[in-house]
Amino acid sequence: MRLDKFLKVSRLIKRRSVANEACDAGRVSINGNVAKAGTKVKTGDIIEISFGDKTVKVRVLKVLETVKKEDAADMVEYL
Repeated sequence: MRLDKFLKVSRLIKRRSVANEACDAGRVSINGNVAKAGTKVKTGDIIEISFGDKTVKVRVLKVLETVKKEDAADMVEYL
């Protein structure tokens, strides 16, 4: 799955367009490497997102195309 879509489906970022802009600005990295919006996400990847002065770091547990709001938290583990 594309990184921008994963960020939206897992609800780490609210809208896919915002996720795409964050990737283009270099604020998202996968396994320590700056990632573009089209980068493939797989189980076990470590995603790091910079929001201003705050950084969110998560491990991907599941990659699902669609998910209910209640189950979105099960897709990632906060580190």
